[in-house]
Amino acid sequence: MTSRWFSGLLIGMFFAAMPALGQDASKVVGDWAGALDVGAVKLRLVVHITRGDDGALRATMDSIDQSAMGIPIDIVTFDGKALRLELTSLRAGFDGTLDESSNRLTGSWKQSGVTLPLQLDRAEDASSLIPKRPQEPKPPFPYDSRDVSFANGDVTLAGTLTLPRSPGPHAAAVLISGSGAQNRDEAVTGHKPFLVLADHLTREGIAVLRFDDRGVGESTGSFETATTADFASDAEAGVTFLKSLPEIDATHIGLIGHSEGGIVAPMVAARSSDVTFVVLLAGVGVPIDDLLRVQSRLLLEANGASPEYIAWNERLRTRMFTIAKAESDSVAREEKLRAAIQTAVAQLPPGATLTDEEKAGLEGGVGFVSSPWMRFLLAYEPASTLRRVRQPVLALNGELDLQVAPSQNLPVIQKALAEGGNRDVTAAELPKLNHLFQTAVTGSPNEYGAIEETMSPIALRAISDWIVARTQRAKK
Repeated sequence: MTSRWFSGLLIGMFFAAMPALGQDASKVVGDWAGALDVGAVKLRLVVHITRGDDGALRATMDSIDQSAMGIPIDIVTFDGKALRLELTSLRAGFDGTLDESSNRLTGSWKQSGVTLPLQLDRAEDASSLIPKRPQEPKPPFPYDSRDVSFANGDVTLAGTLTLPRSPGPHAAAVLISGSGAQNRDEAVTGHKPFLVLADHLTREGIAVLRFDDRGVGESTGSFETATTADFASDAEAGVTFLKSLPEIDATHIGLIGHSEGGIVAPMVAARSSDVTFVVLLAGVGVPIDDLLRVQSRLLLEANGASPEYIAWNERLRTRMFTIAKAESDSVAREEKLRAAIQTAVAQLPPGATLTDEEKAGLEGGVGFVSSPWMRFLLAYEPASTLRRVRQPVLALNGELDLQVAPSQNLPVIQKALAEGGNRDVTAAELPKLNHLFQTAVTGSPNEYGAIEETMSPIALRAISDWIVARTQRAKK
């Protein structure tokens, strides 16, 4: 799980063009590359600026690490020195100043009230910035792939169903994404984990349904106002949809949840007899405030923060979580959260300072902690739900997972399932794997985009072998 007030960054598409203002527009024509530091993750951006026959500047942007390419930019203005880019649909923009001697644009990215520094350098070969992803499957596929949609009340979820070509009906799995606005491939840092997982499972004879989160991609509804309970309802609708298809074995439909999806899957399984198996990938067993405190400490340690700063950060987080859980009035809650931040900033450890990015992150944290999504999770007890899960469960964590620590969560998951009487539980901590189940060195999110592997073959095999054994399906 990750802080999600940046989860929608750079997603969405509008297009238009405005004439450039002033002179020397040719100075900015070309490709420009830079990176936004968003917490522990870097988002690499490439801006492509062209000039039409009418003299107007036009631009598109690629968010390399979100696999979002060709995002149109609504307004481009340049006066010979200052460049402005506006993406009105995202409430975002870039203001930068050109230094011709260094071929560099230095300025800031602003989105939804948050400002981050951004430096763009001229890129001679922007295609070289696109990372290699050798595991991404390419057609033709040895299975069928269909675009599908299904309803959950007034929300329509759009996705992809992959079906083996062997004789059916087939066992099936619904993939449930982690936190943040995720598309059906759970695209992150240039990787598409759910695409790779679905391809592997379908080749092993298991049908797979993966879908865009509500309000994301081709799915309708609002992501911003949704809670984990809404995502559970959407996943359950996916199970109902699969059950209606003649190609699917209705007695063998399961859930595979990653990160927050590992909270969602037990919620659905505990109340639905239609679910017959559950796979938790970096699933959560402890209360969310406990998880986020440990997550923050591990990430700060990985980034070299001092023990004094880590302790200061934990005190602030604890105070903010306490306020968010206790204060029901939204205005009073946000006032108290801001006051807690001001007090904490005044009590920084000796020698510690906050960058503009860190200050912006604290301000963004007010809305994050106060959101319906987070307040639902703060009140939720994953272990109590796990005690009601009777279906076979496979729980996997990566040894190097810094976001959902295996030592904190796997024992709690196992204990809760055992307390509920579940006798078919397999749990494993997979060596050298991170939160995305990539083979990693440190586990830091800073590595995610740099690693070519999208998902470890060891993890893929562990998942498919376990499901095949539980659904009594022979491998292809």
